[in-house]
Amino acid sequence: MTANIGRRSRVNSGHVKFLVDTGASSVALTYEDARKAGIKVRDLRYNVPISTAGGTNYAAYVKLDSVSLGAITIRDVDALVVKDGLTVSLLGMTYLGQLQKVEATPNALLLRL
Repeated sequence: MTANIGRRSRVNSGHVKFLVDTGASSVALTYEDARKAGIKVRDLRYNVPISTAGGTNYAAYVKLDSVSLGAITIRDVDALVVKDGLTVSLLGMTYLGQLQKVEATPNALLLRL
């Protein structure tokens, strides 16, 4: 399942636009979104191999203080920062797996903590 999440999503103190991706094992941030979230991207080690549709790439492991969608906030979320090759941040299972329910309808994405 994929869905766009816009204005009401935050990572740490920054606004991030997510694509909800239940097929992504982890939250994955673009380099720019990681900067918006206050992560010191220059200090990261991009040594985590990841498999994507475009082939193998490398990401950096980070622990996010918080990820919020509307009124739902999850703290201490494991995530990856992908320096190259990711055009939109992915809201993957390290966030979604903490929820009680994720349901897509024709007009809405319903999340329950």
